[in-house]
Amino acid sequence: MKNESELGVPAKEGKRVPAIFFRTQAGSEPVRDWLRSLPSPEDRKRIGEDIKTVEFGWPVGMPVYRPLGGGLYEVRTNLAGNRMARVLFYIDKKSRMVLLHGFVKKTQKTPDKDLELARRNKSKHERGIP
Repeated sequence: MKNESELGVPAKEGKRVPAIFFRTQAGSEPVRDWLRSLPSPEDRKRIGEDIKTVEFGWPVGMPVYRPLGGGLYEVRTNLAGNRMARVLFYIDKKSRMVLLHGFVKKTQKTPDKDLELARRNKSKHERGIP
């Protein structure tokens, strides 16, 4: 029996878009630092599981991820206590999920300051300037 790749169907094993952390010129990784700052190990675990879902299932669609426009996307995680976390990312030319910015939402709409920070980080990463 032929496997999926022999039939011209892409195999679904492995990460389709491996996640990497955006790194600043100073060497910090804002999303990794934010994740480490979260007080709840359960929150970190849930966010990590949703990032992993996108890595292995890209494109998975709602409710796990949503396009924001301009090449930006968000990983959507529901946390305990009716809270919501978001990790903003883009897919680079090497088909990697570049994690740009993370935050816990306090309003229904994604704040403009968070979108702008993610856009700036995306632009820096695309230019090769941390």
